[in-house]
Amino acid sequence: MDAKPTRSTRRKEAVSKADQPASAGQVQSLIRGLTLLEHLAGSDHGLLLTDLAQRVGLAASTTHRLLGTLEQLQFVRQDRELGLWSIGVKAFTVGAAFRGARNVVNFARPYLLRLRDESGETANLALLDDDAAVFIAQVESREMMRMLARIGGRGPLHASGVGKALLAALSEAEVDAIVRRRGLAKYTPSTIDQPERLRIELDETRRRGFSIDWEEHAVGLHCVAATIHDEFGAPLAAISVSGPKVRLPAERLIEAGLLVARTAAEITRALGGVLPQRPE
Repeated sequence: MDAKPTRSTRRKEAVSKADQPASAGQVQSLIRGLTLLEHLAGSDHGLLLTDLAQRVGLAASTTHRLLGTLEQLQFVRQDRELGLWSIGVKAFTVGAAFRGARNVVNFARPYLLRLRDESGETANLALLDDDAAVFIAQVESREMMRMLARIGGRGPLHASGVGKALLAALSEAEVDAIVRRRGLAKYTPSTIDQPERLRIELDETRRRGFSIDWEEHAVGLHCVAATIHDEFGAPLAAISVSGPKVRLPAERLIEAGLLVARTAAEITRALGGVLPQRPE
């Protein structure tokens, strides 16, 4: 008579099965399930089974089977009256955990390293805090003469690359409120110290996708910056490339600005953020 497997034996067997590589069919089902979640996440009001199946290119029966499994795990749910499928509470929980665990400095550092290597200049990361741009990370240029910002140091919003990038991501009412509270102190002959001129500058920043600091905070220093946006499209942080004017003349500055803008958009997407529509 065969002996019954003990609890310890069953546990070992389960671990052994878990360690086995997934079959091609299992991997395919996983990919299909995640694709369904992605399409449902992009729908505001849910999707009918037939519409969802058509979007992902699957048979309705296959789609229904996958949805049934996801529903059991609470990753999707169905409105029984309307027949609409939508994202479930478990998917929201997983997404919320990602947002809670998100560390902008650690996440952005590889991008800053790449930005430094591609531009040859110092790359910075800053946050908006109490009407100022606060530098929270920096990867220094390898050049002898380079721009350095103290971590934790604060820069004026109207007179720095990261500051103007952050301002450009705010509403006109928010910008006006900051200007009323802080004023527009003049740091160099190039500093913008008139509200109307600042509005024009921010409009230009939004159109081209990056800000430019033309020796506005320090004589001899040029900087370009772009905003990283969160899942609501609000400014989360800003990255910049900065260096001496002699190495960043006008033509190189525009090239560096486009590089910074592409990198900021890449970080935004990787963080699950939403890029605002650029004005015409």
